Amino acid sequence: MSIATIASLSSAGTTTAASDTGTIVPRLPFGDWVASFVDWATDAWAPFFDFVKAVLEGAYDGVAWVFETPSFVVIAFVLAVIGYFASGVRLAVGTAVGLVVIAGLDQWDHSMETLSLVILASLIALLIGIPLGVWAARNDNVSRAVRPVLDFMQTMPAFVYLIPTVVIFLTGVVPGIVATVVFAAAPGVRFTELGIRGVDKEVVEAGHAFGSTSRRILRQIQIPLAMPTIMAGVNQVIMLALSMVVVAGLVGGGGLGGDVVAGLSQVDVALGFEAGLSVVIIAMFLDRVTSALADRSPVARALAASNA
Repeated sequence: MSIATIASLSSAGTTTAASDTGTIVPRLPFGDWVASFVDWATDAWAPFFDFVKAVLEGAYDGVAWVFETPSFVVIAFVLAVIGYFASGVRLAVGTAVGLVVIAGLDQWDHSMETLSLVILASLIALLIGIPLGVWAARNDNVSRAVRPVLDFMQTMPAFVYLIPTVVIFLTGVVPGIVATVVFAAAPGVRFTELGIRGVDKEVVEAGHAFGSTSRRILRQIQIPLAMPTIMAGVNQVIMLALSMVVVAGLVGGGGLGGDVVAGLSQVDVALGFEAGLSVVIIAMFLDRVTSALADRSPVARALAASNA
């Protein structure tokens, strides 16, 4: 049986199944509603979207300038020093070796573009996610309202986010940033709420007994005690943002994602694996640094000392 015959039979079976379903359940034009809303928003909020695009492009250019203007030696030294202060000599040496490998693969410039995109998108996601998580932890109604939205954000395929963002912002780095923020913000909200709700209620009640205000309790008791969990959320936000690199490359975001897409479209195994290895090295560096910072928090140190 030929491939064309199989395809025709498959399409015929799908059409029959769809028509049989249509006789029982009428088709819901949900996609048409979303498309109409996006078209309306694109026209009605065009000045706002132009402003957002200009701000994001300016912010990305600024972050990229910080990483791309200095020489390889300067950036490698700074990142190695960050690794040293975060976790010690082993991470510093591993960071230096990884960055040398990236430079040896001739992926340094694209790696810095990717790192700039990840850092910017992660910062925006955290600026949205952490305050929202604090609000959800202190208000049950907000928590109930936010939970289904977060479920939707985490379960929707990442590629779907690109469709409206490309319609609104066209191609370039901005659609990649927006899609990355939407995809990566959920863990920041969830982990922040989980950490604050996990603080011992007796400690909070003791703060109230000593006359502390709710804001002071949040700032001096709840957030410090929840910091290990919040930092775990920061780690997850960064990892999810980095996983969107390839998706951003599909819409002209450049960086390593553009190389991965080029390797796929040209069936260039070498280019794809070199870009993929560079992504892995950056991911390992960011993961180890954020994990080490979480372990260095006073609460994490106290727990480690008590378990020792």
